[in-house]
Amino acid sequence: MIAPPSNALPDIDRSTATPLYRQVYERFRTAIEQGVLRPGDRVASARSLAAELGVARGTVEAAYGQLAGEGYFSAQGQAGTVVSPSLPVQRPVRAGSRAIADAPSRGAALATPAGPPPLQLGIPALDAFPRKLWARLVARRARAMGAADLFYGDPAGHAPLREAIAAYLLVSRGVACQPAQVFVTGGYRTSLALVARTLLAKDERVWIEDPGYAPTRDVLRNAGHRVVPVPVDDEGLVVARGVRQSPKARMAIVTPSHQAPLGVSMSLARRLQLLAWASRAKAWIVEDDYDGEYRYAGAPLPALKSLDAHDRVLYAGSFSKVLYPGLALGYLVVPESLRERFEEAARIGSNGCPQITQATVADFMRDGHFSRHLKKMRLLYARRRAMLVEALKKAFGDSVRIDLQAGGMHLIARFETHPDSDAVLARRAQEAGLNCQPLSGRGTASFGEQGLLMGFTNVASPTQARQLATRLRAALD
Repeated sequence: MIAPPSNALPDIDRSTATPLYRQVYERFRTAIEQGVLRPGDRVASARSLAAELGVARGTVEAAYGQLAGEGYFSAQGQAGTVVSPSLPVQRPVRAGSRAIADAPSRGAALATPAGPPPLQLGIPALDAFPRKLWARLVARRARAMGAADLFYGDPAGHAPLREAIAAYLLVSRGVACQPAQVFVTGGYRTSLALVARTLLAKDERVWIEDPGYAPTRDVLRNAGHRVVPVPVDDEGLVVARGVRQSPKARMAIVTPSHQAPLGVSMSLARRLQLLAWASRAKAWIVEDDYDGEYRYAGAPLPALKSLDAHDRVLYAGSFSKVLYPGLALGYLVVPESLRERFEEAARIGSNGCPQITQATVADFMRDGHFSRHLKKMRLLYARRRAMLVEALKKAFGDSVRIDLQAGGMHLIARFETHPDSDAVLARRAQEAGLNCQPLSGRGTASFGEQGLLMGFTNVASPTQARQLATRLRAALD
């Protein structure tokens, strides 16, 4: 049931001459006119609202009667009373407008999130997610909930999920770890913030890839650390440059399986160089394996963590790319030597993630659905990437060069003969409703490469691919 937020509209004032029922009536009418309450919203019963406001039930019933008489409310029998569905939808009044000048922060409604725009980066194929199966697993968990499930869980994560993640990583990514080393988090940013809070002191230096993933830089800077951009070439992070720039950096954060955004895989030689530096410098490495499962030529590469003989690598994974981003669920694998420190940090800094969500993911993995889903997505993404590449080549001909790496969820289209910068091209594409991103924006000023980053995972058909390519051509021309 919904009532106008008590902190969003004028309070009931018993010192004025305005009758109480009239004040209740005005509360609701103002809420409807400002868009706080919308057509079809159910309102609180007269009994419950009277108890909340501390007025007689008859007072609320009188207000409801007048609202119904004027067409604001509609009685729905046993379903209760709702804002009349026949009313026009009002746009929420913006904060600071004259209608609510006495409360500048009031009345602005939260935006309803829409689906991802075409060519959005980093979003799995939402149309191919097994929603019916997922709904059955959620319902089964909900029916089985007991009193213990309603309490706080382990802030380090639901034990069956930690066990399932450890088993999956050993088989599929070559990462040998105990479930106690796995920490379930709210996603990659949460994992990185936990690492920074636990292992780094203020102003310590951290290598990051240049170009790289912008949220990595943002999280570190927000935590008070100094980022050191290190160039990336065809073999991945140029370790020798990092050593020259900041040999005593405390940490390096890398995407070795599929570099974000260039898509290259870190060579074995570079991996060994990076591990050797970390061992000498007593530094830590965070391996962001954000989409290492998606490789279309050969088997998925083993994780950098699988080569870690000196326990210097922390491995960060996420379910956002392999299941769906709305889960807001990730995980972090820490060396055994750090386990107790991270247990304490998790206990102090978090109540953990929702237990029913974690339990559902554990069921999904333990019952074999996870591995089948990944296999299906690899095949699907390979097809969808090919569809988009074909459509782009047909639309642009020789004026586009497309970088295709062995894996990942996006491609890079380079328009080298176009006179405008990739930032300008990206803005034109976005104005046309296509969420292309400029490659140059992922690096520092010294990074000079140009191109448009495009996600292909939600391109559902050859027809859609052709339509998107045609729209992009029209936008860029």
